[in-house]
Amino acid sequence: MIRVLWPQTRWEDDYAPELWGLGDGIQAEFVSRFEDVTEAQWRNCDGIVGASPPLQYLPLLDKCRIYAKAAVGYDEIDLQAWGELGIAVCNNPNYGTREVADHAMALMLTLTKSIAFHDQSLREDPLGNWRPALNPFGQRLADCTFGVVGLGRIGGAAALRAKAFDMDVVFYDPYKPNGSDLTLGIRRADSLQELFSQCDIVTLHIPLNDETRNLINAEVLASAKKGIIIINTARGPVIDIDALYDALKADIVLATGLDVLPEEPANLDRKLIKAWHDGEAWLRHRLILTPHSAFFTPQSLHDIRGFAARTAARYLRDGRLENCVNEQFLKHRR
Repeated sequence: MIRVLWPQTRWEDDYAPELWGLGDGIQAEFVSRFEDVTEAQWRNCDGIVGASPPLQYLPLLDKCRIYAKAAVGYDEIDLQAWGELGIAVCNNPNYGTREVADHAMALMLTLTKSIAFHDQSLREDPLGNWRPALNPFGQRLADCTFGVVGLGRIGGAAALRAKAFDMDVVFYDPYKPNGSDLTLGIRRADSLQELFSQCDIVTLHIPLNDETRNLINAEVLASAKKGIIIINTARGPVIDIDALYDALKADIVLATGLDVLPEEPANLDRKLIKAWHDGEAWLRHRLILTPHSAFFTPQSLHDIRGFAARTAARYLRDGRLENCVNEQFLKHRR
């Protein structure tokens, strides 16, 4: 019997998405906390799905052949440690693409149409602040240039959405082959500075790794077109948030919408977050925060749970390995 272990479950239901993903002939074992998993469960599981187990449990994985994370990002996982044991690590990239792209558009529209600005202003003074001809953070979208950093699944979806608003779309992604711009009918920039210098709005869709940590830094922001709007639904640490504070303070960046932060939940010791939380006048309405919620809809939740299980099942049952992210360390497969 093939056994798949969920060593830390979050859901109090019948696990229908997980069981759908596994299909027939595989036994599912659900445990609420890592510390409640028995030694026998660790040693006898053929696969693990869900949250990443702490490294202390890896020596117990005698039979495990795959770990399928129920998420896209995997920056917190020691890929080499799993690979040296012969265990494939797979992420779950085929969920949430539309949700995250939609969220990036929602943050953009909230700012460019001054939605939050008007809502809060009217709440304070419904009569005196009834100002139809006021939009401090935007202009006609069709006259704007929209920049995408990272033209993967979500970045491509965001680009298509921006095109639907008749925006001029340009992207930066040194890993995309030539012709990617022609496929989507957009333009290509050869550097971040080139991208930021021409864009009215930039949205980030890149993974977090050593190369992308603080990728959007003071140097890049100094090259930005004055009045730029920056959207981040990727990973918080890809932006140097202190440099972003300085760029907002200097009015280089007009406004920003962030679904992700360097520390989550929000760290009030960060000067940008503190200024936002304290309601400092200079930043008012210019920073929109959401709590890493871009991925979430009821449909995406079903997908993330079911697709991760399906990834494990396909490998264990059929030998079909999908979305493996530690192949460079996987010298042998179990």
